[in-house]
Amino acid sequence: MAVKKNHRDKSGQTMNRIEFIIFGAMTIYIIIVLVMYMKSEPVQGYEIQMGSLSVSKAYTGIAIRQEELLMSAYTGYINYYVREGERVSSQDTVYSIDESGKLASLLNSGNLGENTYSDAELAELRSELIQYDRSFSSKEFNSVYDFKYDLENSVMKLVNINMYKSMETLNNANLSGVVSLCSTGKSGYIVYNTDGYEELTPEEITMQHYDQTTYEKNRVNNNDLIKKNAVVGKIILDENWSLVISVDEKTAQKLEEEGYVLVKFVKTQDTSWGQVTIHHLADGIYAELSFTNSCVSFCTDRFVDIELVLDDEQGLKIPISSIAEKECFIIPADYMSKGGPNGEYGVSRETFDENGNVVYRFVETTVYSSNEEEFYVDNSNLSVGVYICKPDSTDKMAISKSGKLEGVYNMNKGYADFKQITILAKNDEYAIVSSNTKYGLTVYDRIVLDAKSVENNDFTYK
Repeated sequence: MAVKKNHRDKSGQTMNRIEFIIFGAMTIYIIIVLVMYMKSEPVQGYEIQMGSLSVSKAYTGIAIRQEELLMSAYTGYINYYVREGERVSSQDTVYSIDESGKLASLLNSGNLGENTYSDAELAELRSELIQYDRSFSSKEFNSVYDFKYDLENSVMKLVNINMYKSMETLNNANLSGVVSLCSTGKSGYIVYNTDGYEELTPEEITMQHYDQTTYEKNRVNNNDLIKKNAVVGKIILDENWSLVISVDEKTAQKLEEEGYVLVKFVKTQDTSWGQVTIHHLADGIYAELSFTNSCVSFCTDRFVDIELVLDDEQGLKIPISSIAEKECFIIPADYMSKGGPNGEYGVSRETFDENGNVVYRFVETTVYSSNEEEFYVDNSNLSVGVYICKPDSTDKMAISKSGKLEGVYNMNKGYADFKQITILAKNDEYAIVSSNTKYGLTVYDRIVLDAKSVENNDFTYK
């Protein structure tokens, strides 16, 4: 009897040891899993919703206006009295021609009296300086010269106002007979530069007109000596104006269907509706956008940068950060078939049995996209050079062709499952993608917010 008792004691001790080892191993495993979980950063998800996105396309347009050149009726030294871009009436004095050259000396000598400027006039100068400082770009250094001329005109306008108050001084200096005060004879906006585009029509525009490296402005400055009938500037006669941009056929069709488009001007950040006219010309398609306002803001500019705010695109709205690229194998459609226990798509892969005989084994593979000719499939269970066989045929081929797809990682099943997407529109933050595609996404799916944080088939933590 004692032997049996001893045997039972030994058996019980052995079982206790085994249970202790198993329990200890489980405890250690749980601790390791908890530590790994605490150290790992949870994968952030994003729930897909239907949404829309405003699509903006950037263009540079050529300004077309009703412009008329101003010609001098005299020979002499010119002085301007109106700031460029201001509107004048037909009788306003815009510039003077000094046939003797003594007016410039008189103006510079200060003999016309003390110049006093109002707060409004000084505020105008400050505003011009601030605006230039905000818009300055080192990539467009030519704007420095435009600013120089604008500032010079503003100062000369203020200085020369004093001349009108000092006509007696002019008379005493015997200059009244040789200084001709000139008006435009028409009302409009004054511009002191010319570029040869003044008579350009939308029907005459070619792509060469957009080449700003060969574009030149001609300008007559204060105190320049000019000849009779010389061009001294131009006047813009009408508030109505237009911009002509080069567009592709798809955009032209969309704009023509809409009739009007919302235009955002990059220079001022203002928006305005433009009426669309499409011109099919010899070297391309051009869209003319006509406006009834804002002419004064761009009267000195020939090239105007704009953005077209087109209709909102509707679809599934996803963050740009969730978009990833995945390398896939491209398999001809006639090499794909359904089989296996799940009846899913796959290929017949060539292998060898233990005797070295060729056998074919069906391998399921995830399909990301397909058309009538090709399937884009997962490359994790296949490799380059592997032979696959066409169903019901002896034809075979080696896998070699690959490509990339854009997509996101779906996390509905607890792991990162790549899904291909078709992007309809996007900006810096979001993209609109097609909904209810064959292998794609649907509304309320959860996707990985940061595609760089996971790889395909990685487990995700919600």
